[in-house]
Amino acid sequence: MPSLASNAAWLARSHAAVWHPCTQMKLHETLPLVPVARANGPWLYDFDGRRYLDAISSWWVNLFGHGHPAINAAIGAQLAELEHVMLAGFTHRPVIELSERLAALAPGPLGHCFYGSDGASAVEIALKMSFHYWRNRDRPEKIGFVSIEHGYHGETLGALAVTDVALFRDVYAPLLHAGITVPSPDARLAAPGASARDHALGAAAALEAVLAERHASIAALIVEPLVQGATGMAMYDPVYLARARELCTRYDVHLIADEIMTGYGRTGTMFACEQANIAPDFLCLSKGITGGYLPLSVVLSTDTVYAAFYDDDPARGFLHSHSYTGNALACRAALAVLDLFRDENVIARNPHRAARLDALAQPLAAHARVRNFRHLGMIWAFEVESARPDFSYWFFAEALARELLLRPIGNTVYWMPPYVLDDAEMALLAERTLEIVACA
Repeated sequence: MPSLASNAAWLARSHAAVWHPCTQMKLHETLPLVPVARANGPWLYDFDGRRYLDAISSWWVNLFGHGHPAINAAIGAQLAELEHVMLAGFTHRPVIELSERLAALAPGPLGHCFYGSDGASAVEIALKMSFHYWRNRDRPEKIGFVSIEHGYHGETLGALAVTDVALFRDVYAPLLHAGITVPSPDARLAAPGASARDHALGAAAALEAVLAERHASIAALIVEPLVQGATGMAMYDPVYLARARELCTRYDVHLIADEIMTGYGRTGTMFACEQANIAPDFLCLSKGITGGYLPLSVVLSTDTVYAAFYDDDPARGFLHSHSYTGNALACRAALAVLDLFRDENVIARNPHRAARLDALAQPLAAHARVRNFRHLGMIWAFEVESARPDFSYWFFAEALARELLLRPIGNTVYWMPPYVLDDAEMALLAERTLEIVACA
């Protein structure tokens, strides 16, 4: 029997007991799971002592590396005071302080925080809140939602209804409230000779046509600002966001900014919306909010939205809850993350770190098999020309063999590393990724 200190023992137990997310479990008959024993900084270590550079921040959540001493200390201190109390009828210091600090950081007048547990929960909250707002304002006909082609917002039913990823959506289509999909501003879709800005303006014109015709029945537009993540790190010009904000204001439609992935410095500013100088009506945050430590999400909204629910009638209140809403440990971790942004001047320092990695990536960008090499903030992505039908699984396995955690989306390879890589780790990431591409 394998030792309990070995990968083999934990693999057998996991196969027998754990149903893994976004996974065809039969695949793991030939592509083994990776049992992680411990982690430190940007590195994961398995039970056999092998290490893996976490170049995707463990599904985009781990901003400052694993086992960060400041976040560890904050959670430990909070454990000595309060681990959790329900937020219905009660409140506590960490959730108040976090809400105040988020409101101060957010673009525009987003002063009210409603908490959930994950990104899909935040999207559900924003969709329900928008719908209920219009109902409370005696506009019950405004029940529709507009989303962008190839967008992703989560896999719960409300979030899935505004997600345009066939693999996730189609099998559940009979359960979904169908919305309206408008063309994507994805710069890769620009016509020959057209700029990213030209294409974004064309997509905005298509959005305008939909809102002009159907705004009376539309509650909100939901967007992933600047980068559409799960369908291949599609990057687009900020002018689309500026036009979307203008159009939503003109046609009395809410703008929901899903910054679950793009928030917390990932695109180069604290929030991607800042690069278009706009403020949404709802701002959804999760993933990096606790540095990857604990589940937490939040929706920030305006005084105007909040006021529509402030009433003597309980039915006009926002009827949504999570048992672990505003969990004290998660909120304390989130406060420690904000402290790191402030004390280490992360937003100002990341461009220098990004420039170093971008320079190291230039041989990769120039490779004959690489297409559409692109970079924004702390995100890099490119497509690889390969005849391999199982490209993403092959690349993932080849990366693990070279001490890298990389998880391609189709033939799109991306880096979304934590904000702590040193020069040697950056060089390793760039050089070994190039090795794999050369074999594709």
